[in-house]
Amino acid sequence: MADNYLEKRFEEHNAKTTQKRQHSKPTKIRRVFVTGGASGIGRMIVKTLRVAGNNVAFCDLDEEKGIELSSTTGTLFFHLDVRNVNELESAMDSVCEKWGDIDIVINNVGVSTFIPLAESTVEYFDDILSINLRPVFVTSRKMALYREIGEKRYGRIVNICSTRYRQSESGTEAYTASKGAIASLTHSLAVSMAKYGITVNCISPGWIENYNYDTLKAEDHSQHPSGRVGKPEDIARIVRFLCEEENDFVNGENIVCDGGMTRKMIYVE
Repeated sequence: MADNYLEKRFEEHNAKTTQKRQHSKPTKIRRVFVTGGASGIGRMIVKTLRVAGNNVAFCDLDEEKGIELSSTTGTLFFHLDVRNVNELESAMDSVCEKWGDIDIVINNVGVSTFIPLAESTVEYFDDILSINLRPVFVTSRKMALYREIGEKRYGRIVNICSTRYRQSESGTEAYTASKGAIASLTHSLAVSMAKYGITVNCISPGWIENYNYDTLKAEDHSQHPSGRVGKPEDIARIVRFLCEEENDFVNGENIVCDGGMTRKMIYVE
């Protein structure tokens, strides 16, 4: 009798869920803020989320590309250096004033300059972290402050990491440290932001055309398990997936998107 009762309740639940989906409202317009959005992966993220119907704002140090992207996509551009915390926070405040809130933050900004360890300096190391890592903390903290006012509501933070968080080459200490910290910071933020209704995930791209590996030769692609290197669109599609309201059970994760390259054993002759 108990089993029949549970089965009936389960059927009723499924029927109600299906009915809700059939009568669900169109996808809501979300308010998005992207760091480093003028070129590369960030540019494609801006375009993808804008095409999806969202209000999108982004910041970048490249004023020319930023203005061009803003004018062609109807997005809001802030010319700033993310190392300047006041400017970064001010841009987010401006977005909130204009649109009433920020629903989604994409922490994409990053530089990938590599210097031999003996030639690098403490100042160089700190500078890379101030660009690649610190903005993730700054934007996330601002989101928490916004959410302290009002009720728990939808929110997404997506951080762009790198497969170098777990594999390295010589001279990548600063970059690798920054990306490894992003991976760790992501799952810590996921726990802290849960009470606000915000999920926090990161994506680790592998070889991406027009990003870190523009100089890869065609013959190098044949060594890749997927037969090609990645494209900015590959990452942008994952960002859009994570931002969908229904996908709130993916939280605190680092999604590797490298076509299987980090799974391939490398033979050294």
